[in-house]
Amino acid sequence: MLPSLAWKNNRLILIDQRKLPWREVYLQCRTYLQVARAIEKMAVRGAPAIGVAAAYGVALGVMALAEKNRRLLGRDFHRICNRLARTRPTARNLFWALERMERVYEKNEGAGPAVLKKVILDEAAAMEREDGEANRLIGSHGARLIKDGWTVLTHCNTGALATAAYGTALGVVRAAVGQGKKIRVLACETRPFLQGARLTVWELKREGIPVTLITDNAAGWLMSRREVRAVIVGADRIARNGDTANKIGTYSLAVLAAENNVPFYVAAPFSTIDRELADGLDIAIEEREASEVREAGGKLITLPDVEVRNPAFDVTPARFITAIITERGPARPPFAF
Repeated sequence: MLPSLAWKNNRLILIDQRKLPWREVYLQCRTYLQVARAIEKMAVRGAPAIGVAAAYGVALGVMALAEKNRRLLGRDFHRICNRLARTRPTARNLFWALERMERVYEKNEGAGPAVLKKVILDEAAAMEREDGEANRLIGSHGARLIKDGWTVLTHCNTGALATAAYGTALGVVRAAVGQGKKIRVLACETRPFLQGARLTVWELKREGIPVTLITDNAAGWLMSRREVRAVIVGADRIARNGDTANKIGTYSLAVLAAENNVPFYVAAPFSTIDRELADGLDIAIEEREASEVREAGGKLITLPDVEVRNPAFDVTPARFITAIITERGPARPPFAF
């Protein structure tokens, strides 16, 4: 598996996910502004990966000031964090990572530039390491819910590309396969950005895990024919009651799964849970550029001036979720995080 990101020679290296599966192109981010733009433009995506990338973005911002031997003032630090916070409003892991960085800064505010540089970079590296460990635990817990011979349906991309390592929902698939279970995956294409068609298929094919690509609107029919034994997705933000924001189209899949008595699982690190939100009504839903819907592969597929709605996420009510799998194990309804 190729990592979605890596820290090398005081730079954040990102695989440009917009170029996959056709080319493997790597971006070298030397400033926090470059990291912010990479997140906004979806060169790096997936809530856990966004969080870790943002943490390294803060480190790059702090390092730039440290190299000038300049004392880091609170306004400088918060300017860096605020810019990164504006990139993707729905991903809880982004804000969780920035909050961790703020706590480290407050604890070491009186230290010199060299000390701040070290503690901030150490914290980013710790987040990267912890994410990989959490994902493997999610995979281990989730694999117990997946039986040998099952075909599972997934939406968007939840593999190594969406995290620091291993993956969440695809991590469950990987763990089940690692246990010797014969698992097949149905991957929804995930319009309009096609993360399933471009990224999930690419990851699974590289690992030799059987995968079949389907259009988003084929899922219900296949469930009705008993060709899907479980649905497993990731999450970008989970409220205290279990309401879950994930890639647009997830809510529809959950309703279809309930109608067809198919278990619907969410796999995400505990850091994705926003315990300040009682339910999903207050989850901010990002709306993205109209061009993503009007175009495919850079070519218009409709009238250039047609009005477009392009919500990037939807919210699945907790009543449709069979279990939420974190590194702490599967939680079942009623959820109370």
